[in-house]
Amino acid sequence: MINLSRISVRRYTSKAMSKVVLRESLNEIPAASQVRRDLAGDRPTADVEMARVLGTVPFRMALETSGAGIAHWKHDSLHDIVEPMSHHVIMAYNGTVQRMERRSGQSVAIGTFRPGVVIIIPEGSSSRWDIPKPVDVVQLYLPQATLQRVADEAGARSELLERTAHPDPVTSRLLLSATDVLEGHEALDTLFRQQLMDLLATRLLAAHTGSPSTIGPARGGLAPRTLLRAIERLRSDSDADVSLAALAAEAGLSRFHFCRAFKDSTGLSPHAWLRQHRLEQAMNMLRDTDASVVSIAVTLGYSSQTAFAAAFRKLTGDSPSDWRRRAR
Repeated sequence: MINLSRISVRRYTSKAMSKVVLRESLNEIPAASQVRRDLAGDRPTADVEMARVLGTVPFRMALETSGAGIAHWKHDSLHDIVEPMSHHVIMAYNGTVQRMERRSGQSVAIGTFRPGVVIIIPEGSSSRWDIPKPVDVVQLYLPQATLQRVADEAGARSELLERTAHPDPVTSRLLLSATDVLEGHEALDTLFRQQLMDLLATRLLAAHTGSPSTIGPARGGLAPRTLLRAIERLRSDSDADVSLAALAAEAGLSRFHFCRAFKDSTGLSPHAWLRQHRLEQAMNMLRDTDASVVSIAVTLGYSSQTAFAAAFRKLTGDSPSDWRRRAR
């Protein structure tokens, strides 16, 4: 059993998926020789630039080799320049109300950090930040390629507007929910992160480009055979089979429209369906076998007994041990 609570872990999936890096330790900031940079523009990836400017490491992070990912930061006051990065950075604030200032060239934006606001730093932009108090924030690092793909599907513009403490409770709520993927079951977390990336990209195109997205609702669900194949993939133990890209390609749909059609057919998103399936597996093993909670967690692919117990309690209201006692 591997506990991710205080260590850095690199996990490798199949060729169909990116390598994922989970960071939860507070031990080190990447050295200059380790800085990943965008080869086209020699810009640092967002996680590296944020570690530099904030002078710390994230509380938790789920990061792919491309630099795309989600990070939860808790840092002190900030008075520094954020240099151009190779990803769009979208932030949702989760701390106490406070005033802040952002300077971009001759432009000065003064805003108020409070729950429900978002900050957007477009790829390649630079600005000075003055934030007087400690900050608790969740950040999304979004590649332009992802935003462009979703924009092409929608026939929309893909140039994000700069936002400073901009009221947007929908985007804020979506991004804050991402903390659920920073510890737990790898296949579940990867699928959720992929869905969340596409969903947030769609939301950003609709609300933060100056030109509303034309993405419309999917019509109807999946064909029975297509749905059966998707469910077979979700039930598979192969991480490649659980890739959202693989599921959508099998159905001949974009990832966004596959998620819509799957939910029309099942009443659940692919991530929610897989989470429910894992829960049913756990219940069967708890009720019908004498396997320990630890071994069940390992069998189902959870990173630790704690992560499994937290996921089980979230869906049932009981710990695995308490549920087993009542079920027998």
